[in-house]
Amino acid sequence: MGAAGSKLEKALGDQFPEGERYFGLENFSNTCYCNSVLQALYFCVPFREQLLEYYSSHEIGADAEDNLLTCLADLFTQINLQKKKTGVIAPKRFVQRLKKQNELFRSYMHQDAHEFLNFLLNELVDILEKEDQAAKKEGGTSSPSEKTVNGPKNPQANGVQKEPLVTWVHKNFQGILTNETRCLRCETVTARDEAFFDLSLDIEQNSSITSCLKNFSSTETLNAEDKFFCDKCCSLQEAQKRMKIKKPPHILVIHLKRFKYIEQLGRYKKLSYRVVFPLELKLSNTVEDADSEYSLFAVVVHVGSGPNHGHYVSLVKSHNHWLFFDDENVEMIDESAVQTFFGSAQEYSSNTDHGYILFYESLCANKS
Repeated sequence: MGAAGSKLEKALGDQFPEGERYFGLENFSNTCYCNSVLQALYFCVPFREQLLEYYSSHEIGADAEDNLLTCLADLFTQINLQKKKTGVIAPKRFVQRLKKQNELFRSYMHQDAHEFLNFLLNELVDILEKEDQAAKKEGGTSSPSEKTVNGPKNPQANGVQKEPLVTWVHKNFQGILTNETRCLRCETVTARDEAFFDLSLDIEQNSSITSCLKNFSSTETLNAEDKFFCDKCCSLQEAQKRMKIKKPPHILVIHLKRFKYIEQLGRYKKLSYRVVFPLELKLSNTVEDADSEYSLFAVVVHVGSGPNHGHYVSLVKSHNHWLFFDDENVEMIDESAVQTFFGSAQEYSSNTDHGYILFYESLCANKS
């Protein structure tokens, strides 16, 4: 990073806290999908703090078997403990573990950053749940450090866990959707809840995140061959169905569905549509109809004209300043530069840098 590193350090000046670090990540043949997501997660401060706490409260010996959680905790700790403010780190151990864990990421082909993020968060949850079960088998009770890491333990009845464990991954990223179906004959509403770590939104040309969210929660009529079986009427009936957010997450991750399968072409195509994402977002499609306010802190950007090739970079907000991460390279950018990643107003444009995954943090002081 050399001259670029000293240039960044000069640009950072005294505007950032002493303990904050801004390190590029080495690319191991097409691992930009991984690097861009890791940068977004590192600057997701509550997640980073809990991961560092996990690392310090668990003695991870040299002979201990690696998993994605220990490798990620080790990587974030390495960055956090660097003496210099800027530089480059090679996430070799993490990438090796990722490829060993999932054959999808073993090839040197272009990978999907959203698939990687989904896999990683679910894998972290699985590891924490297994650790919790192992701790219960060993001693029946957990140590104070484990309680801090995984939150309060769930009450048990006759040795059977009443509810699934709520890990710190859940506390940061998990929200709850409710799928409401109203029978048009008897007006009975049937609701089914489902948890989510991110919202995948269909996109349209010259639209906004707000309009995409409205479409996500729009009412759909079920009729003809799609009629709904109403338990009260005991028969198939016409119904109205809609999806609303019952519990907004602390960290709202929005995935823009930029890759669409086109039947006529027999392949996926990248949608370069211009979709405006605000720096401050009001989430209005909630069950309570109360606006939840969020602030944008990271964007994973797909660079390229198609789904099977290209590059990933990330934009990150840290202490009210925006930075641009492109593998090993890190530079400061103006806030106004964020809007250049909204997409293209025309289908054929030289601009191929488009926002793909958006990370918003709740402005509410208390996590619900």
